[in-house]
Amino acid sequence: MHAEVPWLQPVPDDLISADFADPASIVGSHSSVRLALIAALQHLPPRQRAVLILRDVLRWQASETAELLGTTTTAVNSMLRRARTQISQAASVADDIREPADRRQRELLDRYAAAFENADGVALSRLLREDAVLEMPPSPTWFAGREAIALFLTTRVLGQPGDFRLVRVAANGQPGFAAYLRDTGGQYRAHAVQVLTLDGAGITRVVSFNQPELFAMFGLPPVLSPDLPPDSATGTAGR
Repeated sequence: MHAEVPWLQPVPDDLISADFADPASIVGSHSSVRLALIAALQHLPPRQRAVLILRDVLRWQASETAELLGTTTTAVNSMLRRARTQISQAASVADDIREPADRRQRELLDRYAAAFENADGVALSRLLREDAVLEMPPSPTWFAGREAIALFLTTRVLGQPGDFRLVRVAANGQPGFAAYLRDTGGQYRAHAVQVLTLDGAGITRVVSFNQPELFAMFGLPPVLSPDLPPDSATGTAGR
């Protein structure tokens, strides 16, 4: 018996198959990834999630997917058909997702990074929508609602100003950050990859993948220099 796949890891945008010389192809690819991830995270059982991402996002062959999951090609194709049916039913959800193309959303991301780096829980809570959700794979713990999220971050995560340094990334067709946490020796070490969902009212979802090993996928080092200026740390890795 093979274990179910409980969480999907973030996919760096640079790994998304698209003709990057064609702007229309880029937009189409990002839209497909957003829709796939929305459906996978919210509507699909674990093995269907894995098949959907491997086949439709990462473009694996059915035989490769079957080998990884320890099943047959026929079973993979069947799961993919069921997953695509679920996606079609969830298509309306994609309309709520926004790329950070306008100035207001870019400023929202800048303010999020500043609040996190300054350990300012009040400022951070103001950026969250009232019904926002925080998830922290691979931990099953999650928080719903602005107040609950702000309380958890303030009391358990943020610590002191300067404890975190955030580097801008793009994953799953959405904006995000690679968060480095300062250790007792002053070194900033890889901590989590945060993928954010935005809409016109603010941040609706933060999925914080607390898996430092993911940083290599984004071409990021496991340790940042403590002397690196803040403006340099908030970059555009993975874009």
